[in-house]
Amino acid sequence: MKITHKIVENHGLRNDEFENIKKLLKREPNLLELGIFSAMWNEHCSYKSSRYHLKKLPTKGKQVIQGPGENAGVIDIGDDDAIVFKIESHNHPSYIEPYQGASTGVGGILRDVFTMGARPIALLNSIHFGSPDHPKTKSLLNGVVSGIGGYGNCIGIPTVAGETKFNETYNENILVNAMAVGHAKKNKIFYSKAKGINKSVVYVGSKTGRDGIHGASMASAEFDENSEEKKPTVQVGDPFTEKLLLEACLELMKDNSIISIQDMGAAGLTSSSVEMASKGDLGIELELDKVPCREENMTPYEMMLSESQERMLIILEDGKEKHAEEIFKKWDLDFVVIGKTTNTNKLTLKYKNKVEGEIPLDTLSSKAPVYDRKWVKKKLTKSKIDTEKLKNIKIEDALIKILSSANHSNKSWITNQYDQMVMCDTAQRSGSDAAIIRIHNKEKAIAVSVDSSSNYCNAHPLTGGKQIVCENWRNLISVGAKPLAITNCLNFGNPEDSKIMGEFAECLIGIKEACEFLNYPVVSGNVSFYNGTNKKNISPTPVIGGVGLIQKLNKPISHQFKKDKSIVIVIGKTFGHLEQSVLFEEVYSIVDGHPPEINLTNEKNNGENVLEIIKKDLVNSVHDISNGGLIVALAEMSMGSNYGVKINKPKNLTNLFKYFFGEDQGRYVLEVDKNNLEKVEKILKNNNIFYENIGFTQKDYFEIQKELKIDIKELYKINNQWYNNY
Repeated sequence: MKITHKIVENHGLRNDEFENIKKLLKREPNLLELGIFSAMWNEHCSYKSSRYHLKKLPTKGKQVIQGPGENAGVIDIGDDDAIVFKIESHNHPSYIEPYQGASTGVGGILRDVFTMGARPIALLNSIHFGSPDHPKTKSLLNGVVSGIGGYGNCIGIPTVAGETKFNETYNENILVNAMAVGHAKKNKIFYSKAKGINKSVVYVGSKTGRDGIHGASMASAEFDENSEEKKPTVQVGDPFTEKLLLEACLELMKDNSIISIQDMGAAGLTSSSVEMASKGDLGIELELDKVPCREENMTPYEMMLSESQERMLIILEDGKEKHAEEIFKKWDLDFVVIGKTTNTNKLTLKYKNKVEGEIPLDTLSSKAPVYDRKWVKKKLTKSKIDTEKLKNIKIEDALIKILSSANHSNKSWITNQYDQMVMCDTAQRSGSDAAIIRIHNKEKAIAVSVDSSSNYCNAHPLTGGKQIVCENWRNLISVGAKPLAITNCLNFGNPEDSKIMGEFAECLIGIKEACEFLNYPVVSGNVSFYNGTNKKNISPTPVIGGVGLIQKLNKPISHQFKKDKSIVIVIGKTFGHLEQSVLFEEVYSIVDGHPPEINLTNEKNNGENVLEIIKKDLVNSVHDISNGGLIVALAEMSMGSNYGVKINKPKNLTNLFKYFFGEDQGRYVLEVDKNNLEKVEKILKNNNIFYENIGFTQKDYFEIQKELKIDIKELYKINNQWYNNY
């Protein structure tokens, strides 16, 4: 077949990239080879537009065993225990086919984790939808939530935390980011790097079908009016088969049979074979007529580019084939030796004893294009926020408006569809600042959380990047965990647009600065570009997933008030920042101005002191102050319990809206027993931490002196009414 410009374009490659391929090969590729280049050179696999910036992120630390570059990141939590985790996007597939897109997103991220030798112990997600009144939102929401729950519940991994947000920027391009966390022993971590010549390359798992062909390429292109035609590129998942695959892999990992292992994710057999061989500086030869297929007459092209789910590629030690086969056959899974490692440094593809493709591996990996794309800084516009508007509304009415909105309403109607307690190690589930998972049969536990803030990032990407890291840091601190490391999923529009590339570059600078200052390295992640439809890009939406360690879990710390007549303390200074605030967005539909300043010194000092107070068992509850400000944080603490609060009028800020709704960063609310107050104040004073005693807890009512008094039950009802009316 003659390769035309149209064929090249349909494979997501530019003409200059095609010319480069011909130079590297010193000939024109055939269709199979072109498909392989298309898969390996797209954004999803090559990170060609992001790699230049990603390499600037801090990725090392005493706690880091494995940083970016493998299937997942690995951190040390002591006692020979390791935590393996990663977050990835499945945005485009989920928009086209919500249930299967979300479902296979969960399946794929789970394979990334257990491929490393870890048993998955928790799932999280960050999902973003368009405006609630958009005609597609309801069906997309239902499909995605059902897909996440369907896969996680069936495979038996608890979905313990996440976030669901609505904004018109996602009307034609939703975001579905899935995170998985696993537990392994430090001396039993498995990697994808191939070693040795003439080693057996083994295909295990499900059979290969035609689903998902060009899935990776599709994820690296914008949508248009023909997006429905891309449904065949969406993979179809089977959680029951994945459960069998998980158990079979973990069983084989108990001995010394495996040299390397790689999940067949994006780009399927292509990416798994290329990555394993290129990392090991070896070649690999595959006999494609041996690939188990569930459909008749599949071509080498289809086999190499299929993204059928629940499949692995394994390189075995000599003589281990029979032993490994027995394990996989026991679990009723395919096990076929389909190739071998070579010393050629080439990907050689045979079909019926004929070489159908042969490509030097460095052309697919180290020689893949890397672009330092032009980018421009975000220009700050003058704020149109007019605080005079606040004279026309009462504090109570503003609070009710926020708590009854789509973004700030109770999301338990979503989380209740997920099994959060399976495996019996969930100590604290969704609804708190972070979920807590016990390490099985140990005193210690980990805390996990995911966070994003597209408004802040859209207004000023650098500040927004810092803020997300700090928000995630605070969420872990609030449950008594020492933050250890993060994974990120960077969702942006078209990188060929210098403004979009500027958003990406500046967000990365912000993430870098915060991670470095907080000693909070990035150990894994994913970049999702081309999120947009018909040239309309989404707002920049980087998502941060964080993991922290609780050395000894006595009692989980949550955000709900626990007792009557406890003292309520605010850590951190309140200046009353209302630009980009929830108050103006929900009450006046105004999203404008600069995000709140991020003082990293204050973030670190405040957080470390709150953590010390928690460790000394001096607090009943803790909650970080974020979107919506102090009043929303206090309302959330009240609604989750039988206790409300009575708050005194502030002494410092005369504008009550600024005080209660301001979104100044680095702040926490602490509930402290009277008999512990002196001890807490001593710690704060000794470390020069600003704090305010703002009131006390009480039964039944949420109250601000002379401003409002609402029954907690009524507050809870208000917070639940959005879903009931939707």
